[in-house]
Amino acid sequence: MKHLILSILISFSFVSNAQKDSTFSLDIYLSENLYLDAAVDSIFSTLNVNSIVAQLLMPAVGRLGQHKDTIKSYIESQLIGGVLLLNGTKEQFKDWTSTYEKMNSEIGNLPFLYSADAEPSLVNRKMIGSKKVPRANAIKSLEEVTSVTKTISNDLNDVGVNYNFSPVVDVAKNTTVGYRGFNYKPENVIPFSAAFIEQTQKQNIVATAKHFPGHGLITGDTHKSLQIIDGELKELKNYPPLIDGGVLSVMIAHIAVKNNELFGTSGLPSTLSENMVKNLLRDSLNFKGLIVTDAMNMGGVAKVPQAAMKALDAGCDIILMPLNVRKAHKNILEKYLSDEKYKVKVETATKRVIRMKICLGLIEIN
Repeated sequence: MKHLILSILISFSFVSNAQKDSTFSLDIYLSENLYLDAAVDSIFSTLNVNSIVAQLLMPAVGRLGQHKDTIKSYIESQLIGGVLLLNGTKEQFKDWTSTYEKMNSEIGNLPFLYSADAEPSLVNRKMIGSKKVPRANAIKSLEEVTSVTKTISNDLNDVGVNYNFSPVVDVAKNTTVGYRGFNYKPENVIPFSAAFIEQTQKQNIVATAKHFPGHGLITGDTHKSLQIIDGELKELKNYPPLIDGGVLSVMIAHIAVKNNELFGTSGLPSTLSENMVKNLLRDSLNFKGLIVTDAMNMGGVAKVPQAAMKALDAGCDIILMPLNVRKAHKNILEKYLSDEKYKVKVETATKRVIRMKICLGLIEIN
């Protein structure tokens, strides 16, 4: 029976999120499913080593990201497995996803994960022309959360975005992230975030809880420099209920932890700490979804040599906005080919990404 399952015929196609009709769906991603496991293994077996590593790299396109043609060059070289649509108009977003998927189809690449920072507080600035919604900290009821999430997700469905880096579940005090969470009242953060996640994933878009293990109680800005949590991880309590509720992605912040006996990061940002990514998030909190780094060009991590390679070694699955895509791919591939333990980590991460692409309906299983 297992060999029969492994012999399934696999074809790749790109359609808008609203049109997808697949054997699998997002609501089974976290479950045990032998048929899904077999489909993942079968697709993985078709990839060359370049494509295996490529699944884990996600540069950005748009203002403050890479030029559209630079992304095309990465696609032609089989260096990436997804793209963050960073800043642009709704029409540009749609053009980018359709152009890149046409290229993927012609070349034979797997379809991409397309992400956006479509938080209620940012989406109208990040995607010009998207339908107006209130900032997250101005939303006052669960009904309003659901309505706002439907509006955002409809726009994302329209342009081909299937991965939303939202919601922010940090507490309100930090000036960088405070207005971006559901902080009209502190007790709203978890139920409102859970409602946002549920509605997002109901509309066939991966939701992301961020910024793990907590960005709200630090005083500085990780865009500029490495920030530090001294002692207790006070915001960690926000994550177990969202993980138990089925959130499919968590974003790791560039925050070090010191004076914490169990989960210190030895001076490293959490993104590069196996103690934080694997031991805490993956093992202690039993998170089985995709772990994505915060942008790797941020000041909190950018000066660390071979940071992309180290983030995968720590247990991350997707490297967001690596400083140099070609160099990151080369460094990861070299270690992948020479280090058996690292090879296992990379292949495990790649299979998680493939699994998500199947459950989103990006890869059709016939």
